[in-house]
Amino acid sequence: MSTQTSTGASGLDRFFKITERGSSVEREVRGGVVTFFTMAYIVVLNPIILSGAVDVDGEQLGGANGFAAIAAGTALAAGVLTILMGVVANYPLAIATGLGLNAFVAFSVASQMTWADAMGLVVIEGLIILVLVLTGFRTAVFHAVPTQLKVAISVGIGLFIALIGFVDAGFAGSAASVPLQLGRTGQLQGWPVLVFAVGLVLVIALWVLKVRGAILLSIVVMTVVAIIVEKIADIGPAFGADGSFNPKGWALTVPSLPGFDDIFQKPDFGTLGEFNLIGGFQDAGVVTVILLVFTLMLADFFDTMGTMTAIGAEADLLDEDGVPPNTQKILVVDSIAAAAGGAAGVSSNTSYIESASGVGEGARTGLASVVTGLCFLLTVFAAPLVAVIPSEAAVPALVLVGFLMMQQVKQIDWDDVEIAIPAFLTIVLMPFTYSITVGIGAGFLAYVLIKVVRGKVSEVHALLWVVSALFVVYFAISPFTSWLT
Repeated sequence: MSTQTSTGASGLDRFFKITERGSSVEREVRGGVVTFFTMAYIVVLNPIILSGAVDVDGEQLGGANGFAAIAAGTALAAGVLTILMGVVANYPLAIATGLGLNAFVAFSVASQMTWADAMGLVVIEGLIILVLVLTGFRTAVFHAVPTQLKVAISVGIGLFIALIGFVDAGFAGSAASVPLQLGRTGQLQGWPVLVFAVGLVLVIALWVLKVRGAILLSIVVMTVVAIIVEKIADIGPAFGADGSFNPKGWALTVPSLPGFDDIFQKPDFGTLGEFNLIGGFQDAGVVTVILLVFTLMLADFFDTMGTMTAIGAEADLLDEDGVPPNTQKILVVDSIAAAAGGAAGVSSNTSYIESASGVGEGARTGLASVVTGLCFLLTVFAAPLVAVIPSEAAVPALVLVGFLMMQQVKQIDWDDVEIAIPAFLTIVLMPFTYSITVGIGAGFLAYVLIKVVRGKVSEVHALLWVVSALFVVYFAISPFTSWLT
């Protein structure tokens, strides 16, 4: 019996290269669970975004039971695809419906066609990216990017996810007079913000004290605290279904334990397979469809490149050129995920930067992704338990991970303006525009521009010229669309 156990463990170790990467099964499992808790919000947030829009016919995605169907489909797709990433690419990277991409599909694509047609465009976009990966184009582009610019991408993403944490927790917000301010109204108020603040203090304290499982422990503790606070104070959501606003409310999820009978529910997969590959061309026209697919593709194309680099840097998995192991396999799985998300009717799936929270707990291999994926699959049947976790309890982990990723900034030569200015624009525009793609695009364009004005055109890789031209189209997509249509 002991021999079989040992053999099984060693087989697992060899397959995922756990010892080789300086990890352990315990750390991988812990990291996978932490990643799940940090990004589990998507099971609730994706239905909120997609069910909040109607298609050109005025129909909601999934029909009358759309929210539950989208939630189940979101969890199922995330589970299967994240496991695929772990087994095929052996990389601690989780996959789920892409935020930003889902909003674009809901409010820009579906408004011009039916939901099935919109999801068909997502499938087409994913298949195009898969072809670009299999032909080596996507990987070649990745290798063409200067190493220090890749570092800047990682740093920028760190700031970006830290900002996401502060905004989701209500610690920062927007106002008519200023883009960002302290709290939602110019000051901190309400119990949820206090839960976030205490959670941030707790995770920092546990981290500096090197407590094992610091991030996971802080999420669990603060979720319990949040449930107790809501039970006593009856706070409610920040944004009501009737359009009301409560600045003291919970941002995304109101923490409360579901009833025993509601913990396990039969899943509704009403969105699966609801896509049409050619309907969009008939509804919106060929030119409009091409531009919509191009916009989706460009966002997907570079977000994953930045994300996998940032994760690799945090996990110390990059080679001397700043390239992660199994890059081709990572990109293949991610491309399949984009198409699979459309086929599942839940929008394009992509790699999640929240995976960095699991890496922060020690995850270094695909085993962590398998664990995260299994958690998502369980969520298909137990969505009410996931809904218990408020963002205020989970996002302190993002702030801590943002700090960890920010430490890489010292690898950039700030005395060399040819790389410093592009790096600066890459770093600041990600949080300032709330978009990883915008930061990457600005950095690429600035790098090429500076090389040109300094007479160093020969130092610009040929693929960077192609990519820069595409980013010019990306940034000018609105006037291009108006002109062509």
